[in-house]
Amino acid sequence: MTSSPQDTTDNNYKGWSGIKRAFATPSALTLFCLGLGSGLPFLLVGGMTLSTWLRDVGFELSVIGLISFAGFFYVLKFLWAPLIDRYSLPFLGRRKGWLVVSQLLLIATLVAIALLGPESSLGIFIVLVGIAAFAGATLDTVVDAYRIEVAPIEYQAALAATYILGYRIALILSGAIALYLAELLGWTNAYLIMALCLLIPLGASIICKEPDTARALAVREVRLIDAFIKPFQEFFSRNGLWLALALLVFVGLFKLPDQMIGVMSGPFYLDSGYTKADIATVSKLFGVWVGIAGAFIGGICIAAFSMRSMLVLATIIVSFSNIAYLLMANNPGQEWAFFAAISADNISQGFAGVVLVAFMSSLTNQNFTATQYALLASLANLPGKFIGGLSGYIVEATSYSWFYIFSSLSVIPTLLILAWLWNRLQKS
Repeated sequence: MTSSPQDTTDNNYKGWSGIKRAFATPSALTLFCLGLGSGLPFLLVGGMTLSTWLRDVGFELSVIGLISFAGFFYVLKFLWAPLIDRYSLPFLGRRKGWLVVSQLLLIATLVAIALLGPESSLGIFIVLVGIAAFAGATLDTVVDAYRIEVAPIEYQAALAATYILGYRIALILSGAIALYLAELLGWTNAYLIMALCLLIPLGASIICKEPDTARALAVREVRLIDAFIKPFQEFFSRNGLWLALALLVFVGLFKLPDQMIGVMSGPFYLDSGYTKADIATVSKLFGVWVGIAGAFIGGICIAAFSMRSMLVLATIIVSFSNIAYLLMANNPGQEWAFFAAISADNISQGFAGVVLVAFMSSLTNQNFTATQYALLASLANLPGKFIGGLSGYIVEATSYSWFYIFSSLSVIPTLLILAWLWNRLQKS
């Protein structure tokens, strides 16, 4: 694997001085706001909040799992990422224009979802969920490109941490607060208020700094066909065929244990005897703050230790955290079991999320930031999203306990690939 800028970073960016310098960059606040915008739609259009709404109004687990496929746009975003790299909208700038348009579309579709609801016309509702997922996936693509382009590589772990802080707070809003609002005011009002919350990142997108335009001008001169081909061609030529494939498969499997259980989490909590308020308090309030702590631990560890050692640690803890859900399955309705499982799951997710973001960022070429990172981010969600869509059938055929055991064991192929990659990764 050829050296990346991260491999040659000055040692001054490691250790405590590197941590302070990275978190003090002016772009950190911007990434916090953009993380808020990226995180808000995730639970609302393909995650626990939507599945809880569907279960609450009486939909079967298998149907809920299939509806989650509407969120597959998050997995396919690399398909239109070259257009985002290639074209600028006629206002605000190359990145800022796409940030604003994607958020306006997202706000509009969330309002429509809130006013329609799943019971009046399920077909139209699913279409709206798909459009919202498309807008959210586009926003994710632009935010990732913006983060990588707005600051040098040595700051990426810190920017990933502040981005994930915003993302995690958004999960509190779209998870805990949305569930509280649904309990008190109904699902329609809950979704309308979530749409209003997107005005905060929308404002930040309008006033934020546009990244350097020199590279943007070079990319815009590339022919459209090359805009689709060259990012992938460059990735494979830089790494070689087998290493490139191994890296892609590793990224694809890294979050599999976590991703596959997401769709069923809301129904699992309801079926275990917890109310929407209980779920909001433990899973989406307490749990998100634990996840934030895990994210900052991950950011600090990446700044202080080697990337590959953190990849090993993150891979293992994500797998073991799923076992904690057996406590809930075997002790339904018990608050201590709920707190224990959520603590293990969220701290591991926060830690592993920062590690993965920093690792994927190091694999991209800044001439093709949006496309290459979108490909990696899509692969990071593809296997889990696919299995998650079928998870309702798996649970109905077995049980929640066997489902969590299966999800934990899914880490084995990831560890085998990481072992093959070990000596091929830079010791950065």
